Amino acid sequence: MATPAQWISGSRPRTLPMAVAPVVIGTAAAYGLGAFKPVNAVLAALVAVLLQIGVNYANDYSDGIRGTDDDRVGPFRLTGSKAAAPAQVKRAAFIAFGAAMVFGLVLVVISQAWWLLLVGAGCVAAAWGYTGGKNPYGYLGLGDVFVFVFFGLVATLGTTYTQAGTLSAASWIGAVGTGLIADGLLMANNVRDIPTDETAGKRTLAVRLGDYRARRAYVWMLGVAVLGPLLLAPWNPWMLIMLLLVPACLTPSWLMLGGKKGPRLIPVLQQTGFINLGYAGLFTIAVVLKTLF
Repeated sequence: MATPAQWISGSRPRTLPMAVAPVVIGTAAAYGLGAFKPVNAVLAALVAVLLQIGVNYANDYSDGIRGTDDDRVGPFRLTGSKAAAPAQVKRAAFIAFGAAMVFGLVLVVISQAWWLLLVGAGCVAAAWGYTGGKNPYGYLGLGDVFVFVFFGLVATLGTTYTQAGTLSAASWIGAVGTGLIADGLLMANNVRDIPTDETAGKRTLAVRLGDYRARRAYVWMLGVAVLGPLLLAPWNPWMLIMLLLVPACLTPSWLMLGGKKGPRLIPVLQQTGFINLGYAGLFTIAVVLKTLF
């Protein structure tokens, strides 16, 4: 039986900032539209975090039963380590998905955005299909598309829409930026796992690009994400504070371009998570300052 600490570790709490960041950005964009609704924001955050936990457990289960995690460097795996039975991990994933759907339904009822029910169902289906089922698209190199769409565009724009009933240029640019940073974290994770993924037949985008190009793709993702909000500077000069993120991007970029491998890439994952939180925080500050001044 896995201990509570192992279950928490298996949920990969260090990935949760990637779920929170788009909700913060989407809420900031709604605030800029004069429509900040804290209850809706909290509900959106719960949905995003629970979906992320569900994805993590589903990934743990699916990779574990396929043997992909038998010799994996990185976060603790419940199934691969045999600390928990596969059925238990699968059940935990669907409990998280179910809780996300409940909070999502409440959010839809409050916001009256009924079409988001279909989006929510798509989120859960995509979350499971990432590594689950007979033909998981995460094994085909499409996981990065899933992360960008659902943990970038859908999470951010959905948060803005359920508060403001409309979208703005800020919400779109913020969604693209946080989605690219989330993709950067996934890319760094998959670069670390290229040797074992190739052996297991998991054709992630990093495997398809190869080590050299995948590392440079990570740097491009961070660069476009950080510089993107500058497009808003003619209307909101406060967006220039996003440049404060540039120094934070230098160390993980240097580690990636320097060819660090295995456990030596773990700091890149941690730092990329903090970059996304910093991105969300600075973006929010810029929007708030624009409304105040």
